[in-house]
Amino acid sequence: MALRHAAPWGTLAAAVVFLPVALVLWSGSIGSGNRWRNQGRKAALVTVMILVAFSTVMARINYFEWMFHPVPGAQFEAESASKLDAGEMVLAVKFGDDARAYPIREMAYHHILNDDVNGVPVAVTY
Repeated sequence: MALRHAAPWGTLAAAVVFLPVALVLWSGSIGSGNRWRNQGRKAALVTVMILVAFSTVMARINYFEWMFHPVPGAQFEAESASKLDAGEMVLAVKFGDDARAYPIREMAYHHILNDDVNGVPVAVTY
């Protein structure tokens, strides 16, 4: 967690170091030597800059949110009204008189569900 909190400053420091280096490399390839070699250097520099920018953006995004969509709200049915097969596996939670069953086939896709069972907040995960 400490590294995650320091990451924005590290990213800024890397940008401060990288931009002058990029400018020196860019200006060094202008007007010296072969035209095709200069264009190749510029193309390589632009490619590296694009990769660095893409890596920086991806480091700041939680891409797991793209893969695992949160459950907007838990919806429950009575046992008699449920359409679960008799052999289907569920995660079960019981506090006092309140009991809940979470089908594993649904939890395998969403991986986590925040719920309230008999006034106790729970995070159900699979």
